[in-house]
Amino acid sequence: MTTHQTAAGIPFLRTPEDRFSDLPGFAYEPHYAEVDGLRMAYVDEGPGTASTILLPHGEPTWGYLYRRMIPTLTEAGHRVIVPDLIGFGRSDKPTQRSAYTYTGHVAWLSEFLDHFDEIETWDAFCQDWGGLITLRMAAEQPDRFAHLVLGNTGLPYGESLGPGFDFWLELSQTLSPFDCGRLINNAVSSRTLSPAEQAAYNAPFPNEDYMACVREFPCLVPITPEHESVAENKAARKVLSAWTKPVLLLWGRSDPVLGHLDSDLLELIPGTLGQPHRFYDPGNHFIQDDVGEPLAEAMVSWLAAVGGNRV
Repeated sequence: MTTHQTAAGIPFLRTPEDRFSDLPGFAYEPHYAEVDGLRMAYVDEGPGTASTILLPHGEPTWGYLYRRMIPTLTEAGHRVIVPDLIGFGRSDKPTQRSAYTYTGHVAWLSEFLDHFDEIETWDAFCQDWGGLITLRMAAEQPDRFAHLVLGNTGLPYGESLGPGFDFWLELSQTLSPFDCGRLINNAVSSRTLSPAEQAAYNAPFPNEDYMACVREFPCLVPITPEHESVAENKAARKVLSAWTKPVLLLWGRSDPVLGHLDSDLLELIPGTLGQPHRFYDPGNHFIQDDVGEPLAEAMVSWLAAVGGNRV
C-alpha cells in the first residue's frame, strides 16, 4: 500500500519493509538517522579496529551495491557505514522532483555524517553520484576525510561528459518502465546478475511514484554552464587541485558513461601521484558489482600501507 507522508512540508513515500525481505547477500540490519526531517537508512558493520569507511552509492542503486565489498572490509577490521541516499533504498523518497538538488544532496549527506560524533575522520569509496557528492563535501570540509578511493565518478563543472552520458540522460527520462535491476545488469561486464539480485535493485521502488529522485538525478549533473552547482564544483576542483592526502583510483575500463574521466581526476588531484591505481577490464560502470571482492582487497591493502589502520 502506498502511504504518503510529509516532513517539513516535503511530501514523501517510505518503501514498505517487506520489499526488502530475503535480499541475496545483504542480510544486514538497517539503521536510521533523521536528516532534514526525513528518515535516512544505513548499514553499520565491522569492528572499527581499523578505519571507518563511508560507502555512498550512486544512480539508480542503493546500499545493496556494496554487498560484495562489505565482508572483506569488515574482516580486515574496518567499520563500514553504507547510507541509502535520500530517494533511494530504505530511505524516505520525496515525491516531487523539485525536492532534489545537487547542493541539497551534499547537505543531506553532510548532516547524516553529523550523527557520528565518535568519528573524527573518514575514509571513503566514491562511485557515480557517491563521488559527485562526496568529492564536493570533501572539498568543502577537508578535515573530515583522510583517504579517498575513487571508482568511475567525476566532478563535472559545466561541460559535456560525452556521448555516453548524453545517451544515459535521455534514456533515464524516457525509459518506461524504469527497471533498475535490468539497467544495472547491463552495466556490469564480468558477470550476469541473478534474477534475485536484479529484484533487489528494484526493491526500493514499488512503482513510479517512488522514483522521483531516480528520474531527476541524471538531470542534476552539471554538464552545461546553466546548471546549478557549476560554481560550487569549480570551487571544489580548486581545493582538490591542492589535495595532497592519498587518493586511489580503482576503475572500470569498460564503462561507456564515466570510464574516460580517470585522466581528469589523475591530473586534477596531487594526492593520486605515485599511488597503486588499478584498472579493471572487464569492469563496467557499477564496478562494485563487477569486481567487488578485488576492489575491497585492494582497499584493505592500500589503507594499511598509507595509514588507514587507525582506531
